[in-house]
Amino acid sequence: MNIVIITGASSGMGIEYALQLDNIFRNSIDEIWLIARRKKALLEVAQYMEHTTRVLDMDITNAASIERFQNLLKNEKPTIRMLVNGAGYGVMGKFSQLDMHEQLDMVDLNCKALTQLTYLCIPYMRPNSRIIQMASSAAFMPQPNFAVYAASKAYVYSFARALNRELIPKQIYVTAVCPGPVDTPFFDIAEKDGKTLAIKKLTMAQADKVVAKAIQDSFHKRESSVYGCWIQGFELLAKIVPHKLLLSIVQKLL
Repeated sequence: MNIVIITGASSGMGIEYALQLDNIFRNSIDEIWLIARRKKALLEVAQYMEHTTRVLDMDITNAASIERFQNLLKNEKPTIRMLVNGAGYGVMGKFSQLDMHEQLDMVDLNCKALTQLTYLCIPYMRPNSRIIQMASSAAFMPQPNFAVYAASKAYVYSFARALNRELIPKQIYVTAVCPGPVDTPFFDIAEKDGKTLAIKKLTMAQADKVVAKAIQDSFHKRESSVYGCWIQGFELLAKIVPHKLLLSIVQKLL
């Protein structure tokens, strides 16, 4: 049984991945597994899917849920043709003023859960399979007032690129997707304790376009996927300009 697994599939870009991959794979995939905490939202997404869809309402930061997922793989023994680790969230504000547990939960979801899911899925992948890891343009440099989120996405970005090199001999290809601001419910959570810079809002992209490029870049075995000239420019800037200087500029803008 050939399957696609998508985490964070109940909202935002997770839904876009589900719908676009459902259309792209046509007859080469038997099932698409959608993972998120909200079962009702997942069922609503599944209504629009052509493929047989398995709804897995689970919290992937929970040990019992991870064990449930691991046992499901052992019992079903699927061939995973694509894993999309799309689950994640961010919270803006000063580190010392934000809730500690909320920030630790961010690390658990953005880093630990992503790592666990990836580790569990790789043994079930065959040559020419793909992994998409949702990082962020925040991974390109430290982000004051977004410190933990940016650090967590820097982890994802580094992990994905290193893992891609490790898995090339197995012909499994990993793409780190690094969007800038995307028009999704992400900011409903992120901005409850802080506000992003206005200049970032000017670079806001549409989720369907970001996901379409990510899938295309994954198909072409690219190590990373960065949508839009503004964010591509920011990536270049973060590579050639010392972060100390960039951080001083950001601090003045804040």
